Amino acid sequence: MRIHAKEFQKSNLSYIVRPAITKDAENLSQVRVEIDGETENLDREKGEAYIDESGFRSMIKDDTDGNHNLFLVAEVKGEIVGFSRCEGSNLKRLSHKVEFGVCVLKEYWGYGIGKNLLQESVCWADSNAIKKIALTVLETNGKAIDLYKKFGFEVEGVLKKDKFLSDGNYYNTVLMARLNH
Repeated sequence: MRIHAKEFQKSNLSYIVRPAITKDAENLSQVRVEIDGETENLDREKGEAYIDESGFRSMIKDDTDGNHNLFLVAEVKGEIVGFSRCEGSNLKRLSHKVEFGVCVLKEYWGYGIGKNLLQESVCWADSNAIKKIALTVLETNGKAIDLYKKFGFEVEGVLKKDKFLSDGNYYNTVLMARLNH
């Protein structure tokens, strides 16, 4: 089951959450670099592990053709402002679970975009017999941790001193998952 585009409105901002399509590739490449430079909540610094337009085009095609992945974008006035991805495995022993990741441009925080990307991903997973959605989150990202808990995610563990940030300190990564029985 693929999801259909849905429109959302909050505080005079209208946005659409929809599956990524190949024509999004160039915009996704640019947005990812920008988002990485806005927050230390993600794994990458600006420009690290760069994915170009062709890389995103290939990723979108693979995700669209396969049954184990879901790539969503949030769009405001034709521009991508955030995206999420559930990445699964074709290996039989791992085919019951996906890894979830999400990011939103800082200018668009507080509009429920991350929440709606997560909601659509959870609905997709539940409809596709996905038994586990796993994710990682920086211990200092309390808003994200609270949101994940509201959606039934539980802490599975902590990776100690897992990230080294610009303040010169190490931080833990929290492993969370939502199990669908």
